[in-house]
Amino acid sequence: MLIEKVVYTLAVLLFIYLVYKKYAKKQSFTYIDSYAFHRGLIQKFKVIRPELDDEQVKEVALALKDYFKIAKMANQKLVSMPSQVVDDLWHEFILFTRQYQNFCKEAFSHYLHHTPAEAMQTKSMPTEGIKRTWKYACKLEGIDPKAPQYLPRLFALDALYGIENGFYYSKDCKNSNGTGYCASDIGCFGGSGCAGDTGSSCGSSCSSGCGGD
Repeated sequence: MLIEKVVYTLAVLLFIYLVYKKYAKKQSFTYIDSYAFHRGLIQKFKVIRPELDDEQVKEVALALKDYFKIAKMANQKLVSMPSQVVDDLWHEFILFTRQYQNFCKEAFSHYLHHTPAEAMQTKSMPTEGIKRTWKYACKLEGIDPKAPQYLPRLFALDALYGIENGFYYSKDCKNSNGTGYCASDIGCFGGSGCAGDTGSSCGSSCSSGCGGD
């Protein structure tokens, strides 16, 4: 009888925990979706990327929000950034230290670090991170990750806007023609140049070139 009560209690606690996690994730997504980036941040980004028009800048901002949702979905595991232009906006956001810290506190309950690939402990970490990003980006947009009909926004913008030194992806390896990365076989390349983590993925040796530690 005692064992049955303990099992029942544990089952109830697990159920409550899962419900809470689902609620917390929904609240975080709502906060991220409704967040308004500082006007000064957007103006600074436009100086850095003068080739982008207002609508394209808005799309980059939405893609950065996608990335933040993916970071939340990854549950503190490292997620690599697949877009150079979105990474540029993230860099500038970090420099608005007060706003970025407050955003991280509300969205994640912890600080989301920016970690360059060179600072990661193992060479495999960027690849693992980009696989994780691909998985959750596809889930976010309802895409089959193994047979994508189109690319998630985060993986599409660099090519769409012709970003110099950006990361270009093809939907499948058959059509990549050696000009970009194969999205349908995301493990066949080394990953992008930076990633987001909370410190737990890398340990104390992590550092960042822009606002992390």
